[in-house]
Amino acid sequence: MSRVVWMGLVLAVTAVVVGFASIYTLDETEQAVITRFGEPRGKAVTEPGLHFKAPFVDRVNRFDKRWQPWRGDPNQIPTRDKKYIWVDTFARWRIVDPLQFFQRMRDERNALSRLSDIIDGETRNTIASFNLIEAVRASNRAFEDEEYAQTERQEALETVEHGRDRLTRHILERAAEVVKDFGVELVDVQIRRINYVDEVQVKVFERMISERKRIAERSRSEGMGRSAEIRGQMERELKTIRSEAYRKVQEIQGKADAEAARIYAEAYGRDPEFFQYLRTLEAYSEGVDRSTSFILGTDTDFYRYLRSSGRQ
Repeated sequence: MSRVVWMGLVLAVTAVVVGFASIYTLDETEQAVITRFGEPRGKAVTEPGLHFKAPFVDRVNRFDKRWQPWRGDPNQIPTRDKKYIWVDTFARWRIVDPLQFFQRMRDERNALSRLSDIIDGETRNTIASFNLIEAVRASNRAFEDEEYAQTERQEALETVEHGRDRLTRHILERAAEVVKDFGVELVDVQIRRINYVDEVQVKVFERMISERKRIAERSRSEGMGRSAEIRGQMERELKTIRSEAYRKVQEIQGKADAEAARIYAEAYGRDPEFFQYLRTLEAYSEGVDRSTSFILGTDTDFYRYLRSSGRQ
C-alpha cells in the first residue's frame, strides 16, 4: 500500500476522532458547563440536543435539571421551653444557574454538604426560638379523642400561636435566601419526625400510661355510677309495676269474693234448707277423715242430717 493511502487513512481516522471529541449531547434532564483547563468557557448549556466544543481541551460538566431530595441527619435540639428533642428534616432543591453552581460548589456532593450546614443551622435556630408545642402541632384544632381532649383541657394545654407550618416556612425562607448565591433553588423544607431524646422519652411514655390509666379509671367510675343509676331506676319501676299488679290482684280478688258472696246469698235465699245441707256436707268433707273420732249430740246439725239420711 502506498504512502499516500496510509496518509489518507490516518487523516480520516484523525478526523473521525476529532469529530467525536468535538461534539456532545444533553438529554432533557441535563445541563452543562464547559470548562477549559478548569475554567468555565461561556454560558451554561441548558438546551437538550447536539452541541459542539473544542476537542481534547474542553470538558463537559453535567448537572441534573430535576428536583432533587435532601435529607438531613437527625439533630438534638433544645426548644425554648427546655425540651430536648430529635428533629429529622428533608428538603427539595434543584440547580437553576449551572455556571454559578459550578463556580461556588463545583459538584453536587459539595452542594449537599453545604445544604446540610445551612438547613440544619436554620432548623436549629428556628426550633430553639419556639416552644415544643409549636413544632408538634399545626393549629389549635380539637383532638379527635374526646377523652384525651378533656384531659388536655384540664391540664391547660398551651395555645398554638405559630404552628409547624409557619416554622417550616420560616426555615425555608431563611435557607432559600442563603442558597440562592450558590445557583440553587430551595422549594420545600419539611420536618419528617420529632421525637424526645431517650432520657425524656421514658418519662413521657410513663406519663402517657398514667394519663390513660386515669382516663380508664374515670370511665370505669362513670360507668359504675351510671350502672347504679340504671339499677335504681329499674328497682323503682319494678316496685311500681309490682304495686300496680298487687292493687289489680286485690281489686279482682275483692270483686270475685263479692260476686261469690252474692251468689251464696242468692242461693241461700232461694232454699235456705238445701243451702244449709250443702254447707254441712262441705264441713263433713273438710273435717272428717278415716282417723277422726268425735261425739255428736242429738241436737247438733251433724247428727240431725245424718239421722235424716238414715246413716246412724
